[in-house]
Amino acid sequence: MVKVKICGITTLRAALAAAHAGADALGFVFAPSPRQISPQEAKKLIQALSPFTIKVGVFVDSPIKEVEDIASYCNLDFVQLHGSVPPEYCHLLRQKHKVIKAFQVKNEVSEALINAYPVDAVLLDTYLPAHAGGTGKSFNWILVQSLKLAHPLILAGGLTPENVGEAIALVNPYAVDVSSGVETNGKKDLTKIYKFIARAKGEKYAPR
Repeated sequence: MVKVKICGITTLRAALAAAHAGADALGFVFAPSPRQISPQEAKKLIQALSPFTIKVGVFVDSPIKEVEDIASYCNLDFVQLHGSVPPEYCHLLRQKHKVIKAFQVKNEVSEALINAYPVDAVLLDTYLPAHAGGTGKSFNWILVQSLKLAHPLILAGGLTPENVGEAIALVNPYAVDVSSGVETNGKKDLTKIYKFIARAKGEKYAPR
């Protein structure tokens, strides 16, 4: 069954609701973003979660020392790296932490480039100038349908409760990642979270 990551968590209410709904992982954004959270606030939320919920920290071109310090302080399970960091950066970071590397998809995908990164998983997101992620826009999933990747694939970019089933059927990813697709007016919408997770996992959504 496909795994689900709910990203951009900033409140305890959203964190607990997502975990209760069956989210396998929660993402905390430490890079500049409307969903940015401080390490101190993230640590409070993480301490309230079950140890069985995977906690992921999202970073964009941050110094390795900063990523390591926040990951250790917040007790993160994975660090998710956006931006232009090279394979060597991931290699160094992976000596202490599990790493997800994000790549933006425009008109084509370089299988060789992605597989050159020594990471634990790769995340494919939509390319949008001046945006490292969280665009709320989907890309042409056909572009990644036949990729032969060396690492588990996490599909992101414009996923919603309405299209996540189709995306999974086409791409067959290890996991799906959503942030703005489960929001209303920039805030996490608990009904959308429940609906997204149910549909991603092929379950019948029951209003709560």
